[in-house]
This record gives sequence, structure tokens and C-alpha cells, in this order.
Amino acid sequence: MLVLVAPGQGAQTPGFLTPWLDVPGVADRITWWSAVADLDLVHYGTEADADTIRDTAIAQPLLVASGIAAALALFPHPAEAFGQVGAVAGHSVGELTAAAGAGAITAESAMTLVRERGRAMAGAAAVTRTSMTAVLGGDADAVLAKIAEHGLTPANNNGPGQIVAAGTVDQLAAFEADPPAGARLRALSVAGAFHTEHMAPAVDRLAQLAKGVTTHDPRVPYISNRDGQVVHSGTEIVNRIVSQIASPVRWDLCMETMRELGVTGILEVPPAGTLTGIAKRALKGVETFALKTPDQLDAAREFVGNHAEPAHNPLNSAPTWRLLVAPFSGTVQRGNVAVGAELSPGEHAVTVVSRSEEQKLIAEHGGTVIEWLVEDGDPVSPGQPLVRIHPKAEASV
Repeated sequence: MLVLVAPGQGAQTPGFLTPWLDVPGVADRITWWSAVADLDLVHYGTEADADTIRDTAIAQPLLVASGIAAALALFPHPAEAFGQVGAVAGHSVGELTAAAGAGAITAESAMTLVRERGRAMAGAAAVTRTSMTAVLGGDADAVLAKIAEHGLTPANNNGPGQIVAAGTVDQLAAFEADPPAGARLRALSVAGAFHTEHMAPAVDRLAQLAKGVTTHDPRVPYISNRDGQVVHSGTEIVNRIVSQIASPVRWDLCMETMRELGVTGILEVPPAGTLTGIAKRALKGVETFALKTPDQLDAAREFVGNHAEPAHNPLNSAPTWRLLVAPFSGTVQRGNVAVGAELSPGEHAVTVVSRSEEQKLIAEHGGTVIEWLVEDGDPVSPGQPLVRIHPKAEASV
């Protein structure tokens, strides 16, 4: 099974976009998205230096635009991707790239949101001098304890041996002087304490804008940074992306879900290398492909062919229907909802229970229950379709 992933801020490097502009259609798309983002992304992706593209308001739109453009170069006909990609995930701002790739939002919506996200986060970061530091190695519990001791937040948990601490510059300086035993510290090329309480003003701004974004349920399973759950609702995806600005990224849980889904190959879109590097350490035996330059496209397509989901993707069928899918592994509680039942918008339809949690799934748009795909008490895996519903209206927020 193939998982497509998109990196977050800090992955950008000067000139990384240059070779991609020679791919037919890419320069035109980047020029169009530059207008949407109100930034000259061609300039920033080809000529700007490292300090310039470190700016949050520049880095984030540049990352999302390059990721979507490369994905479209890899899959010129998006419907092909929906039949081959088993799941998508993005790290931090890469979630917007993933959401567009899964068909939950349009590329233009992604670029509008990332434009405002970058500006709002840059504004929030300007209030107090903050930053982030990667903690490499050490005992995880000891690392988390030391982070808490210095009043910092574990803003990213990227799996074994990599946790990112975030907070004020003074807190990070004290942390550097008193690091966790057996760990190495590396300052990150970011201009703020992202995914912490310092970003609360940015959440408020994005939440206001998100109300006007038209969404669709994703065409492939979407794995969320919040908790590694598979999310089936386009509205929920956007809401999670907004709230995630001030909440820790749990990439470790995303990778656990990938493992449960049966991932065999992970392909990272440009500027690639960060997430495939993490996967090599955390997901032993899973093949990876870092798509960095367009001369790798043929090899990338071969990689896709080797790992493409052989089974039919149920999320890509019958677009007039909607599916509720399991957010995590557990068992199903169907209750008394029978085939033919009319569900009101927001009505509880089915529950998934695991050893540690229980989640009630709702029929977001209401509709008629067409078909149950599981029986009461059945074990289910993340992303498994549970029930098919004919909706009353299209999704929008």
C-alpha cells in the first residue's frame, strides 16, 4: 500500500523549485497560485536565499504550491491517484497539501488558507521571540520531562528519537544549557513556536476564514496530525487543520496508523527527504521515495506501480454516496440504525470502540442509509468503510 506524504516548514531549501519549472504546466500553475497567494513564488522558489524563505509567510505557501504541483506532475490525471494511493498525510502545513491531494479542498482553497495561515502565524510569532529545537535521541520520557521542566511544549513528536521542543528563545537557551541526558539538540530553521499556545491568534483568524471554504469528503483515507486518526469528512479535515496550528503534531501516531493500514511504500513530495528520513528509522521494512527533482518522475511512477493499492478504492466510487469510515482500529457498535433509515444532519450513525477510546461517528450531511458494510461487533481497521449513506446535500463549511 502506498502513502503519499507532504513535508512541513523547515524542509525548504534555496532554489529547490528551479528544475520543476521546466515540467510542462508547472510554471503556469505556480504563476497562478502566486496570484492567489499574493507572492512571487517563482522568485522565492528559484532565486531567494535561505533567510528569505525562512519567513513563515513565504515558506508555507511555497511548500504547499510546490507539493501540489509535483503531485500533479506525478499524476497528471488526479483520478489515477485516487485509484493508486492508499492514504495521504502531511506534516504541519503539509496537511494542506495532503487535503488538496485527497480532493477534500481545491488547490486554490489550499493556497488561500496557507496564505492566511502563514501571515497569521508570522504575526503571532512576532509578538514574542520564539522558536523550535529538535531533540535527537535520549529516552523519550526523560526528554518530555526535561521539556516540561523548562516550560516548553513538545510541539512535534516525530517518532523514536525525534521530539521537537518549542517556546520562547530564552526558554530554549536554558534548555540548550541543560539538555536531556543522551540527547543532541539542533535548532530548526523556523521563525516561531508553531503548534503551541503562542499560535492561538492565528487559530482565531483561520477559523473565521474556514467557514467559507467549500469541502468534499476525501477520495482517499486522510491521516490527521492531531491523533493519527483517519478522517472521512472534508469539513472535519479543515477544522482539524485550523486547530492544529496551536496543537502538537503527532507524526508518531500518523506513522502508527500507516503501519496498521499495511503501508509498504511512502512517497514524499518536494521538497522531499525529511519525512522519508523519519520513516526509514521508524517504519523498518517500508520502502521510501523522496521525490526531489523532476528527473526522478519516471522512477517515482515505477515506485507507485510497485506499491499501488491493488484493491478497488471504495472512497473513489459512487460520488453521490458518502461513506463513514473507521478512524482507528477497534470494534463496531451499529446500534439500531437500519438500512433505509433517514438520518438528520449531525445524527449519530455508528460507534467505533477501542481499548483506549470510543468515538461516535455522525452523518454530517444527513441522508438515507443505503448499505451497511460491517456487522455489529466486527473488528475494523483505520479507514475501513462502515456504512454507505446517500446525502441530502453537498458538504460546505
